[in-house]
Formats: sequence, structure tokens, C-alpha cells
Amino acid sequence: MRVLLFRLTASCLLLLSFLSPLYAADWYRPPVSVTWQWQLDGVVNEGYDVDVYDIDLFDSPADLIERLHASGKKVICYFSAGSYEDWRPDAAVFAAKDLGKTLSGWDNERWLDIRSQSVRDVMIRRLDLAVEKGCDGVEPDNVDSYRTNTGFYFHQNDQLKFNRFLATQAHQRGLAIGLKNDPDQTRALVDEFDFSVVEQCFEYSECRSYSIFIKNNKPVLSAEYRKIYVDDVSQKNTMCKQSLALKFSTLVLPLELNDAFRLSCLP
Repeated sequence: MRVLLFRLTASCLLLLSFLSPLYAADWYRPPVSVTWQWQLDGVVNEGYDVDVYDIDLFDSPADLIERLHASGKKVICYFSAGSYEDWRPDAAVFAAKDLGKTLSGWDNERWLDIRSQSVRDVMIRRLDLAVEKGCDGVEPDNVDSYRTNTGFYFHQNDQLKFNRFLATQAHQRGLAIGLKNDPDQTRALVDEFDFSVVEQCFEYSECRSYSIFIKNNKPVLSAEYRKIYVDDVSQKNTMCKQSLALKFSTLVLPLELNDAFRLSCLP
């Protein structure tokens, strides 16, 4: 009986190895206070001495990711999960019925119907691309669209289902995944995401909403864009003091995320 059980167990493990990465056993889990660089536009500056790079999934070639890995860095790959971007190579795949209103301030982006199976199929292919390129994790953007007038009638529970779908699919492929913004759902989703990426939480006094990640030993990758943090050292130091107390990994960056400048609250 023990021999039979061993053979069955071994067979199951062999089967899972053939199915990998769809049944990945583990994935990268960044620690609290991890150092990072976030650049989504322009030629990526590879020279920062940090633990993690967050770069664009489509614009970053596999050899760039290989070089970052060779220098001891992990790589998070960005894509928008909740919006259609008309310049992406897979833009033509989206169905017209799944395209909603234009994003405020972004004329070439439209909200997606996150309830659509077709939209989910596109996201699955993007996660597969992340695996193909060698990304260690992903940062899906626009995953709090239920709070916005998207042109669709979905609600908070629809957003939770979609975000959990993304997390499950990422983990099945051995990818870490970050929860982008979405302050009102952090408690509901913290167990299923490996880190958080937040923008302007100090500017808008939302940072406490993300502390649940720190309490669960998961980092908060924070970005601020206020010019005063660049122009006034005392303002930047005051903000950084708050960030360090919260154990956030905070950067001051240009809104375009093009490496025009970079200030860090971490050593």
C-alpha cells in the first residue's frame, strides 16, 4: 500500500512538472522595505543599485530582463488590466463591446468591461507573455475601476472577482503580483497579492489604507509626483520620515515615469 501511494505521489509530481507553469508551486515574494526602480517610458536606466525593477511588459525585451537578472535584480512587468490602450500590439484583439469610456487625462485609453471573458482571455495571454519574457512578477494597472464612471455597470464585487482572477492566474504561472492602488479593497485582497503599488498616497492621505500589507509582511511600493518634494528638501524629508515609519518603499518620480529624476526615501 505504501509503495502504491509513493508511486501515485511520484506520478502526480511528474504530471505537475509537465503542466508547469500553470501549476507553479512557488513564486517571488518581495520583502518589506525592498528597494525598487519604476520606469515605464524611455530607454530603461539599468544602473540603479536596487532589488527590483518595475518596467513595461510590452516595451521591455527579454534580453533587458536577462541583464537585470544577471545583475542580481528581480523584474516586475507592468501592463494595464482594466483599460484598453490603442498602441499595444494586442489592441485589435479586444471586442468593441468591451470598450467603455475614455480615461480622464488619457485620450488613447478606454475602460474595459472586467466581467467579460474575452477581456480575461487577453489578460491570460499577457501573463503568458510575462512568463515567456522571464518576468518575476506583474503589476496590473487600473484594477480599481469600479469606483469610476467606466460606461459599464459593474460593482465592487465584480472588481474583487476580477482582481482575484488575476492573482490566481499569475500565481499559477509562478509570477508574483501586486495590487495597484485600490485602497478600499486592500483588506479583502491582501492575502491574494504579494505586494502593493500605490501612487500619491501621501499627497491624498490614503497611505494608512495600505498598511495592512506591511502587517502581513508584504511591501508597499509607493510613488509620489509632487514637484515640491523635488524643490524643497524639508518637504521631501518630512514625507520620507512618514514613509519610513510606515516601512513603505517610497520614490519621488516624474509622472511620466521616464527617469528624468529619481529621489528615494530608502537608503
